Amino acid sequence: MIATFDTVQPMTTYCDDLTCSNCFERKFLADLKERKSLSFRRLYTLHSASMLGIIMRVVPAREIAEDILQDSFVKIWKSIHLYDPEKGKLFTWMARLARNSAIDYKRGKTFAKSTRNEDIDSVYSQVDHYHYVPDKTDSIGVKDLMHVLTASQKQILDLVYFHGYTQAEVSDELQIPLGTVKSKIRLAVKELRVYFL
Repeated sequence: MIATFDTVQPMTTYCDDLTCSNCFERKFLADLKERKSLSFRRLYTLHSASMLGIIMRVVPAREIAEDILQDSFVKIWKSIHLYDPEKGKLFTWMARLARNSAIDYKRGKTFAKSTRNEDIDSVYSQVDHYHYVPDKTDSIGVKDLMHVLTASQKQILDLVYFHGYTQAEVSDELQIPLGTVKSKIRLAVKELRVYFL
């Protein structure tokens, strides 16, 4: 005999217990959707540092990243009513919005003009300069291993992993076939993998 269970109905009321994290989060979200500025300030205080780190992985210049962070919080304020807790956590939704804003900035004309002639060595110095970026590639030794790659592999990895280009965008930028881009990335990663296994 198969056991049957009644379906659980979601709670629509809040308990008054502030230690109940489920009720607290739903009350906090309700306050955000009612545009209560105190809740929004708390949201900024809780998550701005993490979101700045996410943005700086895409756009390493702190001043620009801070502008993107501010724009992201304005977007969150304006579109908080679109957030659906059934689809994921609030922070995940906010992080995706911030990352997409940073990627949109990088794909814009202003960023393309400002970084057109940057090479991989200058990107490394920028990463070294910003010590608060949590996922520095230097901490696992990637910078020291770049010498084992060919110049074209370095250039492609630079565009894809440090500048956020897609493989198709790299193909267009360097005017080489998409299959060649994919092959060079695969071979470079395979070559670097030997040093980490």
